[in-house]
Amino acid sequence: MFMKKTSKKLKARKGAWFIAIRGSYLPVSPAGWWTYLPFLAYLIFSGIVGYRDTTSTAMAVMFIIPNWIAAAAVMTYIAARKS
Repeated sequence: MFMKKTSKKLKARKGAWFIAIRGSYLPVSPAGWWTYLPFLAYLIFSGIVGYRDTTSTAMAVMFIIPNWIAAAAVMTYIAARKS
C-alpha cells in the first residue's frame, strides 16, 4: 500500500574529494571544500562585476552566463576526476 522510504547513505571512495549526487558533485572532504569555496566566490564575484560594470541587463547576462558555464565546466571536470 504505502512504500517505506529508505534512506540510502552514499559512500564516497576512500580519498575522494567529491561525491556524485544526481548529476552533480558535492564536496565530502576538506580538500573538496577548499576547491569548492573559490568556485563559489568566483560565481559571486562575476555576478557582482557583471551587474555593476555593464550598462544594461542584457549585457550583464551576456557577461555572466558564459563565465558561469565555463566555471561550472571546470568545476565538474575537477570533481569528476577527484570523486
